[in-house]
Amino acid sequence: MAPQMIFVNLPVKDLDASKAFYEKIGYSINPQFTDETAACVVISDTIFAMLLTEEKFKSFTAPGKEIADATKATEVLITLSAESREKADELADAALAAGGSPAKEPMDMGFMYGRSFADPDGHHWEVFWMDPAAAQG
Repeated sequence: MAPQMIFVNLPVKDLDASKAFYEKIGYSINPQFTDETAACVVISDTIFAMLLTEEKFKSFTAPGKEIADATKATEVLITLSAESREKADELADAALAAGGSPAKEPMDMGFMYGRSFADPDGHHWEVFWMDPAAAQG
């Protein structure tokens, strides 16, 4: 069985600014699935963020449903693993330097460490590392 892939669809106010943000933090844009209304951010071989203009995003939602304003309400927490504490810090620091904002204080439980940030549209991202020995129990 092939590994499952995930495509997180996110509404954005300014597609070009959002693409630039994700490129600044180290991700690439797949031009095959990108046009003036959408951009495919490649996070890994199996994880993608689809940045959709609000108009395009509305075309995928149920009729009559409003798009959540992620700067005022949390609609989802997107969590990524990191291979080390340093890599978690690297991604969070890059996001802040690229125009993101802090989402909450760092979490340090010794065996697990996490940072968070909000992208320019307010979408809440978490990045965490867990000691492999702790993960095995």
